[in-house]
Amino acid sequence: MKQYKHDDVEALQELVSEEFGNWSQPVEVSQDMVNQFAELTGDDYWIHTDPEKAKTDSPFGCTIAHGFLTLVLMPKMRSEPTYEVVGFNNMLNYGSDKLRFTGAVPVGSSIRSRSRIKEISATPKGTKMVMEQHIHVVGQDERPAVIYELVIFYM
Repeated sequence: MKQYKHDDVEALQELVSEEFGNWSQPVEVSQDMVNQFAELTGDDYWIHTDPEKAKTDSPFGCTIAHGFLTLVLMPKMRSEPTYEVVGFNNMLNYGSDKLRFTGAVPVGSSIRSRSRIKEISATPKGTKMVMEQHIHVVGQDERPAVIYELVIFYM
C-alpha cells in the first residue's frame, strides 16, 4: 500500500480522482436497528417504525431507514485501503461540504459505499482532504441513497 506524507500536498494530488474506489463490504439494515435508532433519536415516525402501516401507506411498501442512520453506518462499510496518509499528529473530522439523502433504504436491504478523493489542499489548519462518499442499496448501483462529502484535516 502506498504511503503519503500528510503535508506533501503535491504527492497527495495523485489521489484526487473522478473515479470511485472499490465497494465496501455490505451492511444489512434491520428493523431492530431502525427501531433502536428511533429510540435513541426520538424520531419514531411510522415510515421507519411501523411495518404494518408502511405496507399500506408508504410509497415504498415497507419501512425505510432514517437518512441519518444510513449515514452513521458508514464506518461499518469498510473497503480495503489503497493508500495510507502518514506522519500527522492529529486527524480531524471537520464536517461536511455536502449531504444529500437521494434515495430510500428499505428495511431488510443491504447497503454499501464507495468513495473518491475530490480535493487536496494546503490550508493554515493543515492539509485538507475532501472525500466524496456514496452509499447505495445493494442492487441499485446506478443511484446512491446518500451522497456525502467528508472534510478531514491532517495536522
